[in-house]
Formats: sequence, C-alpha cells, structure tokens
Amino acid sequence: MRVPFGKVKTFAAAAVLAAAALAVPAAAAPAGAATGTPPQVYGAWQCSNDACTWATVRDMADFDHANHWLVDRGDGRPSVNLVVLSFVNPLTLLNGTTNSGNSAGVPVGMNQAVVDYFTSHGVRVMLSIGGITYTDDWNTALAQNPTLLGQKAAALASRLGVGIEIDYEQSASPDTAGLQAFIDAYRAAHPYDASGADPTARLTIDVAAGDRWLIALDQYATANWLTPANPVLDYANAMVPSKQPSAGSAESNWQEHITGKSNYSPAIPPLAPAKFTGGLYIAEGSQVRPECTDFSSSLQNATGTWTQNAAPAGAGTTTGLLGYMFWAAERPSTRGVTTTPPNSCEGGVGAGATAFGVPIPMAPLRQS
Repeated sequence: MRVPFGKVKTFAAAAVLAAAALAVPAAAAPAGAATGTPPQVYGAWQCSNDACTWATVRDMADFDHANHWLVDRGDGRPSVNLVVLSFVNPLTLLNGTTNSGNSAGVPVGMNQAVVDYFTSHGVRVMLSIGGITYTDDWNTALAQNPTLLGQKAAALASRLGVGIEIDYEQSASPDTAGLQAFIDAYRAAHPYDASGADPTARLTIDVAAGDRWLIALDQYATANWLTPANPVLDYANAMVPSKQPSAGSAESNWQEHITGKSNYSPAIPPLAPAKFTGGLYIAEGSQVRPECTDFSSSLQNATGTWTQNAAPAGAGTTTGLLGYMFWAAERPSTRGVTTTPPNSCEGGVGAGATAFGVPIPMAPLRQS
C-alpha cells in the first residue's frame, strides 16, 4: 500500500529474480558540491526478496547476486555506507514470538550472516522496527509494555551488533509517552554516542517527507529528541512521499523540517539540517528509476547542491542535510520493479557515492 508522506510497505510473496549486471556510467559531480557539506549518511532500506517480511533464511549466494551492488559500485567500493533491514514487528518482538517466519520475535532472515555480509564491507547495519503495516502493533506494544520493548530492542541490537530505527507511522494521537519509555529503556542499555563508534548506540526515527503528516510525532521528536544541545536520537529520516517527487517538491518538503511550522499548535520547531536525511525512491512503479541506474538524470544529482548547502533556520550551526536514504533495495513490493540484476543500482546510487565522496565506512556525524 502507499501512504501520503510515508514509505511504501506492501508485503507478500517474492517473484523470480532476473540476471546480468549493470555497468557503472561515469558520474558527474553535482554543481556546487565543492562549497557544500557532502552527505555523511548515504543508505538504503533493505527489504529482502519477500516484500520486507524477511520470513525465510536467505541463501547467501543468492543474496549476494541480488544485492551485490550495495557492497560494490563497480570498483570494489560499496554504493552505500548504511543499510536498514526492514521490518521487525514491534509486537512480535515484545512477545518473543517464534513461528514460521520469526525466531524469538525477530524475522528469521535478519540473521548474523546478513549483518556480517554488509559489515565486512564497511557498511553499517540497522534494523527498522515498524513500518506502516505494523502501526497497530506499535500501538499495542507501547500500550502493553514500552519499557520491555525497549529492552528487547536493545538486546537485539547487542546480539547482532546493529543500530535500531523507529518507524512508527501513527498519524493521529501517537503514543509519545510510550515511545519515550521505549527510548529511555534503549538508552539505558546503549547511551547516546556522539563518536558513532558503537553501532548499537545508533538510534534513529522516521518522520514524514515534510511537516504535514505524522505531525504530532514530528513535533515531539523535533522538540525532545533531535535538538543539537541535548540529542537523544542520532537523527531522523524524512521518508519518501506517496510517489517520487520532483526536485523542487523534495526540497520544499525537506525545507519544512528545517524551518518548522510556527503556525501549528503546538508549533513544530526548526530541525537542524545535520539532524535528518532526505528520502528518495530507487524502486517504484513499473519503470527502472534513474535514481537507481543513471546518476546524471537522478534526483540525488538534481538536489545535490541544495542538500549540501541547506542553511539552518533556527536550529543547528552547519549547512547541509545529513545525507540521503533510498527506498528500497531488493523487493519492497510484490508489484513493480526490484533493484536486482539487471536493475541493480551501481549506476545511480553507486555513482552518486563517487560523485559525493561518501565516506565508507561512515565517519562520525556532525552534531549541530
């Protein structure tokens, strides 16, 4: 399904994968890149081959065939410096459910072999808890025992050596008190780490593309968890809208976060550019997107000058968004394109990593 200002998260069975590799075209440097702040986070949400359920253990040879572009842009260097395995059901995690697709509350496909596949190439790994399909389960889990849920998320992070992303897409009356208890419990186990040296300390949250959806969550997170002076979460991801935006629309959405909404009650305060990433599609609809295969024609190229030079407007001191996140690697939906060969994304995402000079492994993040 598609949700206004949210990520696409349609779940079902996988289709047959295609073959052949994609050559990497030469990348043109974005205009203005030399005077801006290059992306520090340049990552992809990763959906496995079953539309984000991760309900089967992957054959790692097949996994590499489908996802090799993530760890090799064509010259041996990864295309991204972060992958976010999506999604863990929060209620299943809280209950420690074991069934055909989960073991002790965790999808069986999200295992150490997959994590090590990426980390062995210098790519950071996080797990996303939630997604639009699991919104009601977030509500139930937070109502039942948010502290225990936070403790279980922290233990999962410790076991796999990963960070955690909060993807709680409750648009009306989100349980921010429960989410605060979840975060407090997680931070009790893994305190905020400005150095970024501890992967388990990386805790982030997803917000809408702009400030006009997930309003209450956005307001609370910006005011309480994402302030440079007292950071609780590392950063936010401004998710993709209902369809791929134009460059101008993407920039307008992201500017809303930087400026805030003073006319709302309560107001959404400004968000430091260094405290969020902007989301773009690489798999959407039936056509292969240039964001996946052709950097010169891509939105990451078209918005590169803006994202690297976006100025603070009331919060933060440094220019430039934290980076980009791409929705989504492999098979995010049972319908539409995938990022598997011959549609792998070395020529779009990978060429962008070269043009932007993305640090791999990820360097310590700007704090203000």
